[in-house]
This record gives sequence, C-alpha cells and structure tokens, in this order.
Amino acid sequence: MKHLENPRVFNYRTFLGATRPTVLWLGVSLFATGAGATTIPTPVTQVAPEAGAAAPAPKKTSATARARARAARIRAARAKSARALAEAKTPRYRTDEAGNLVPELRAAAAIVYDPATGKVLYEENSQDERSIASITKVMTAIVFLETATDLNQEVQIVRTDTLRASTTYLRTNDRVRLSDLLHLLLIPSDNAAARALARLSPLGSDGFIARMNQKADDLGLNHTAYTDPSGLYADNISSAYDMARLISYASEDDRIGPIMRTPEYSFRTIPAPRKSARVITVRSTNQILRNGDMDVLGGKTGFISKAGYCLATLLKMPSGGPSLAVVILGASSNLGRFWETRHLMTWLAARTSTLSLATPAVATAK
Repeated sequence: MKHLENPRVFNYRTFLGATRPTVLWLGVSLFATGAGATTIPTPVTQVAPEAGAAAPAPKKTSATARARARAARIRAARAKSARALAEAKTPRYRTDEAGNLVPELRAAAAIVYDPATGKVLYEENSQDERSIASITKVMTAIVFLETATDLNQEVQIVRTDTLRASTTYLRTNDRVRLSDLLHLLLIPSDNAAARALARLSPLGSDGFIARMNQKADDLGLNHTAYTDPSGLYADNISSAYDMARLISYASEDDRIGPIMRTPEYSFRTIPAPRKSARVITVRSTNQILRNGDMDVLGGKTGFISKAGYCLATLLKMPSGGPSLAVVILGASSNLGRFWETRHLMTWLAARTSTLSLATPAVATAK
C-alpha cells in the first residue's frame, strides 16, 4: 500500500534523510536493573558544520612525503651546482680595442703578473681597492716570522683566540707549537691561529697590526691596509696588483713557501693537565694545489661575503716557462676563482708561441 505523507505522522525517512543531522541510535535501558529490561532507540543528533565554518586541520605530512620533498631539494641543488660548474669551466673571451682575443673575466678584478720582470701580462680592475678576506694571512705570516726565533716553542690557545673565529681547528686551552700555528694559518686558513700568532708576537696584537701596515708600506703596496690579522674584517683591503706582488714575495720565503705548497698536514696537540692530546688533520683550501694539475709555488685563498671568493697564487708555467702570479678577487663562487685562474694560464700558454713573456705588452679586458 502506498505510503501517504501526513505531517502529523512522525516520518523516520524524513527524519533520517530529508533533514541533515546525523542520527546515532543508542540502546537505553528503561530500568536500571532486572531481567528482561526493555530498550527503545533514542536518537542522538550531531549537527553538521555550518557553511563557512573552518575545515578540520589537515593531517601532518607523512614521512614519505617529507623524504620525497627533501630528495627533490637535493636534486635541485645538485643540478644548480652542476650548471655553475659547467659555466665556470667554460672559458669566455672577447676582442679588445687592439683586436686581440683576451679572457672575459667573471670576477671583479684580476691580474697576471711576472715578478721577474715586473710586467703585467693581463689585468682587469687590478688597481681597485677591495676587501681581500683571508689573503690577509700572507702578511700575518710574514710579520710573525720577522721576530720568531723558535718555531718549536709550545704555546697555549686562549678564549679570545677561538671566540667567534668562524673557521678554526683549535680549542681553548689547546697546547700547540708555533710551527703548527703557521701551518694552520696558511693551509686551512685558521682564524684562531692568526689571532694567536698576533697575540704571541713580541709586538702584541695592536702592535702586530701596526707592523702589518708598516710592512705593506715598506713593500710599496700602496693600496693595502689591515685592521686584523685573520681577514675576517672587511676593512682589510688591497688590490689585485698589490696581492700579486705580495704572494710573489712570500712564496720566496723558505719558511712560508713550503707551507703554502703543502696539500695536507697533520699534527698532535700537546697533552696538558686534564686535557689529552688529539690529532688534527687539515687540507689546503687551494683546490689547484690539491688537484695537482698545475705547478703551484705558493698561494692563499680568501672569502667573506664583502670580498667574494678570492685567490692569490704563484704558478710555474709549463715547459720551463716563468713563474707568474695570478690573483682573482671577487669571484662569485668557490670553484669560479680556481677556474678563472686556469683559464688565464691556458690563454697565456697558447700565446707563448707568438708572445715573449719576458717583454710582454699588457693585455687588458677593460
């Protein structure tokens, strides 16, 4: 028989379907105790969220999704690094006003300098004063060795040496030899070692910095000034020309040159009360030296954000050619400074058949 809709009759289909609330049926006992208790269904209503109400919080990203996102970021970073490397490895050239093909520099400044003749073989912005970062440490080594008499002397590292030193392998209260500090200064560019050498100098830290500036004047480095022995301060400034002359001078020192030619160095700290010895192993920051594909006579890297990536190095030309100082200042990447150096040396090597390096004309990218 067809069901007739009657507004006075309770219609469960209307209650359950036509209206929106969700109904749960619970069995409720009519009597607290006693066998045969009768139950009737009692509706309990849960009202649906009103329109515009906030949606439930989404579930946390699963571990799998997080791992996939991390892998994607790693792939993107590797791809970016690969593109940057490919760009750095590709030499670029331009034609200068005289019609010569010369390297097109991607760094802020550069020079190729022949210390034997004082000739500039290539330059771009070589007289500009720029922050030089840890190339500063070349002068630190020179000044320290002016008064050092016993490099086997044992010394202790203090808190002011290591405080906010950024790059250091040393710890407060370490006992080391002065020779080890020199190796830390020039191989991995240890900032605490630079501070310790200045502090331990007979001149004291302030007198040491004053002597660094006096030595720059003595050497005729007219665009060079120092405010600290490590290069962490952006106020340590010089030019590519000055640094080419300085790296040539330092590389000839038989106490500095061999250290700058050392790709890896290990030493043991000296035991002290309540402090056992430990082995410290460091590697050169100069990738050209570590790769061994060029004859490196000396070199020093530098980086702070103000300076960009810098490199001053003295290289021996192949086939018995001269030693040339190559300085790159303000490169945009770590690898870029090394490849800029290689490109300049490759360009010069290709010119040796037509250009005498003993009396060259200046090649400039300006």
